[in-house]
Amino acid sequence: MKRRREGIEKGSEIRSAIQELSLVKAEGQISTKPFLNVCNLVLQFLDKIGPTMSVLRQDVHQNIQRLEELYESDPLSYSNLVNILKREVDQGFARRATSCSRALVWLTRTLDCTVALLEKLEKDPGQSIEQIVEESYNATLKPWHGWISSAAYKVALKLVPENNTFIRLLLAEEEECSILKEEIQTLVSLLLPILNEIHAILSTFRLDRLKAI
Repeated sequence: MKRRREGIEKGSEIRSAIQELSLVKAEGQISTKPFLNVCNLVLQFLDKIGPTMSVLRQDVHQNIQRLEELYESDPLSYSNLVNILKREVDQGFARRATSCSRALVWLTRTLDCTVALLEKLEKDPGQSIEQIVEESYNATLKPWHGWISSAAYKVALKLVPENNTFIRLLLAEEEECSILKEEIQTLVSLLLPILNEIHAILSTFRLDRLKAI
């Protein structure tokens, strides 16, 4: 824990997320705790984008807390995400506003948005961060948001940092931009298969089409 925290303090959220992703898959299951650790690192990534992501950040934080509380109540029973979904589906409250199933749906979509953003940043670092964030949001989160969230987000887009500022915030201590690019590629290559699997699981439980309440 101390080692991971020191890495994060040096600005290496992406590097730390890569390390956590190696622990997410265990015995063919998606482990709850490492998955939530990755989501917490995404929170810190969103902080670097600034006030634009404040509403999204709050939702992510609440969803992580909801899943963490359930996991900590019985780590053995809720050691993987399928067990959590199955429990709530069987009990009939997976679609409720405060369910852990719904929390997982939105965390997955936030990770989708993060991956889209990182891919665009890696492929075209000269593109404005405002445009990158807007395109990533439109492709991943906007279809599931209500008009209020979408309108608030559009206004906040004007507050994103400049490209050079944002990239400096992402760099670990004494890290070169070329290394950051490689780490983004690695993170995306590790995260995409996991997200695809989670989407397939959500579809199996018929939870993949849930919209904001």
